[in-house]
Amino acid sequence: MPDVRSVEAAEFRLAMRNLASGVAIVATGTDATRRGLTVSSVTSLCLDPPSLLVGVNSSSETHGAILANGRFGVSLLGAGQEDLALRFAGSVKGVERFATAQWQQGTLDVPLLERAIGALECVLHHHQTVGTHGLFIGRIVATRGGHGDPLVNFQGALHALPRG
Repeated sequence: MPDVRSVEAAEFRLAMRNLASGVAIVATGTDATRRGLTVSSVTSLCLDPPSLLVGVNSSSETHGAILANGRFGVSLLGAGQEDLALRFAGSVKGVERFATAQWQQGTLDVPLLERAIGALECVLHHHQTVGTHGLFIGRIVATRGGHGDPLVNFQGALHALPRG
């Protein structure tokens, strides 16, 4: 096979802006050791066992915390939670990210957003590093439903997606 090079990062980023994706906060830890970040790279993986895949930048505090704790929560964000998504993606770090919303510790003792439109608790099943990111496969051991319209990332902006 001939040498085939990857596209440039800017070209890839531009192309992926056209893929609408859900917005979530992935979090782990307790009390002062809580860590979390905003992600738009969460996907269901399989039903047997129920699993999901999430990509996390390897340089983030949350990446190391998930590896250390072996479990994490995924809080699915909804309309009106844009500020929270930006807070967990921005310059505020560590436990301070959790200061502006109500959180509860789930069955696995991971942080879950009380007003999330859905939440999943995962035990770390597998981790793989690919380039700048760690891919975490979590086996889902608990879920919680909620209400509201989902928050999506499309064309580099956050949008509420009204249910039809």
